[in-house]
Amino acid sequence: MSEAPRVELSNTDLPDLTDFTVPASQNGSTNQASTQQTAGDAKNSLLETAQNTMASIQNHPSVQNAKETVLNGPVAQQAKAEGAKTRDEFADLANSKQIPEQKTATGQNLTHYHSMFYRLLSWKNPRATGISFAAAVIFIFATRYLNVIRYIFKATWIVLGCTAAAEVAGQAALGKGITSQFRPRQYFTIPKASLERLLDDVEQLINFFVIESQRIVFAENVYVTVAAFFASLISYFLIKFVPMWGLALIATIITYLGPLVYIQNKEVIDAQLEKGRSLATQQATQIRDLASKQAANASQTVQGLTQQYTTKAQETINQYRGRSPSAEVKKPAVVQKEDFPAAPKTDLPKTELDAEVPLKHENEPPLVPQTAL
Repeated sequence: MSEAPRVELSNTDLPDLTDFTVPASQNGSTNQASTQQTAGDAKNSLLETAQNTMASIQNHPSVQNAKETVLNGPVAQQAKAEGAKTRDEFADLANSKQIPEQKTATGQNLTHYHSMFYRLLSWKNPRATGISFAAAVIFIFATRYLNVIRYIFKATWIVLGCTAAAEVAGQAALGKGITSQFRPRQYFTIPKASLERLLDDVEQLINFFVIESQRIVFAENVYVTVAAFFASLISYFLIKFVPMWGLALIATIITYLGPLVYIQNKEVIDAQLEKGRSLATQQATQIRDLASKQAANASQTVQGLTQQYTTKAQETINQYRGRSPSAEVKKPAVVQKEDFPAAPKTDLPKTELDAEVPLKHENEPPLVPQTAL
C-alpha cells in the first residue's frame, strides 16, 4: 500500500491547543499579534513573489538579448556618446561662471553671469545652447496654452489625497498606516551653505541686468545702444497688436538665433559693416568740412558787421560830444586889399575941441613932478 501524503507546515509557531488556562485578555492580544504577523507574512510573501517574477523575467534569454541590443547596440552607443557630450558641455558652461577681466567704463567689475551668458549665446556649447533655447520656447508656449497654476493645485490635491487614503486604509485594515511606512528617518533640509550660494547667484543675476541696463543707457557701446533703441521702437509698435507671449517668443528667437546667424556669416556681415562704417565716416567728414566752412563764413560776416556797427557807434558818440576826430581843420581866410576901405586923401576939418587943446612944444622939457623933501 502507498503511504498517505503528508503536509508539512512551514510555520511551527502555532498555539498549543491543549492549553486552556490562558486568560481572555491574553487571548485578545495574541489574536492581534497573530493578525499583524499574518499581514507581515503576506506582505513579505507578495514582495518575494514579485522579486522572483522580476528575476525570472530579467533572466529570460529573450529579455537578455533585447537588453543587450538596447544597451550595447549602435543606437545605444550613439545615445551614450551624445549624452556624455551634453553633460560635458553643461559642465563647461557651469565652469564658465567666472568674473571676467574686462571692466566697465567706470572701472567696476562685471558679474560671472556676463561670462556664462556670453558663452551660452555664442554657441560655443551648441548642445547646451540648443537645449536651453528649446526649454525657453516650450516654457513660453506652456504659459500660454497651459494653466500651470491649476495643474499645480491638481497635482497637490491628488498627492495629498492618495497619501491620506493609503494611511487611513492601512490603519483600518492592517493596524498600521502605509504612508507612514515610507516616512524617512529624517526630513530633508536645505543646508545653510547651499542657501548662501543660491542667494549669491541671485544677487549676481540681478546685478547683471542692473549693470547692463546702465551700460546701454549711458552708451558705453554705441552699437548696442542703437540696437536697443530699434528693438524698443519696434516693440512699441508691435505691442498694439501682438500679445506679450508673442513678444517674448520673438525676443527669445532673436536673442538665440541672432548670434548664430552672425557667427555663420561673420565675414560677409563684417565686410558690410566696414563698408557702412566707411560711408558714414566719409559723410561725417563732408558734413564736418561743410559745417566748418559755413561757420568760418558766418564768423567773417559777423566780424564785419560788428566792426561796421562799432565804427558807426563811435562816430555817433563823438558827434554827440562835439569832438569829431574826422572833422576837417578850417583854413584861415585870405585877406585881400579890396577888403579894406580907401584911405582919405584930404585933411579933416578942425573942430572946437581941436582949438582948446594946447599944442605941445617939441623943445619944452617934460614936466617932472616935485616930490616933497
